[in-house]
Amino acid sequence: MMQLPRWIAAATVALALGAAPAMAQDAGIAVGSKAPAVVLKTLDGKSVDLGKLNGKKPYMIEFWATWCSNCEEMLPRVKAAAAKYGKDVEFYGVNVTVNQTKERVQRYLAKHQPPYMTLWDDTGVSTRAFDVPTTSFIVIVDKSGVVRYAALGAEQNIDAPLKLVAGK
Repeated sequence: MMQLPRWIAAATVALALGAAPAMAQDAGIAVGSKAPAVVLKTLDGKSVDLGKLNGKKPYMIEFWATWCSNCEEMLPRVKAAAAKYGKDVEFYGVNVTVNQTKERVQRYLAKHQPPYMTLWDDTGVSTRAFDVPTTSFIVIVDKSGVVRYAALGAEQNIDAPLKLVAGK
């Protein structure tokens, strides 16, 4: 029997469950899977437990770095999405810390002002948990903790999956 690619299988399951076909899947964590519960730190050392959002509020994570040209190209879309859905969806930016320092990240944040809470993943716990293939990898998780979108690159259309998880 022929094995379907993971993204086709995930899309088929999501459609069967009534989800809109607004998801993408290039690589990484499978759409339709349960989002892992990971604890990360802010740049000033405060813990953020993403698992505590499950059952409460949808969220979007962008795995990024200051040197990532795809991340910079996505930034206007992420800003527009946060302006549109920020009341209904939490936005996080996980810095993957490859060739990064906190000082470099803080300078980038001051200059570009991304619309998300920046998290620092110096141990790689979230990149392993979400099976992050590269930057700019975006994951959108619904209120129940199910991954509804996972894709990478500079040309992502994140509006449709955010609209879905925001219930709009």
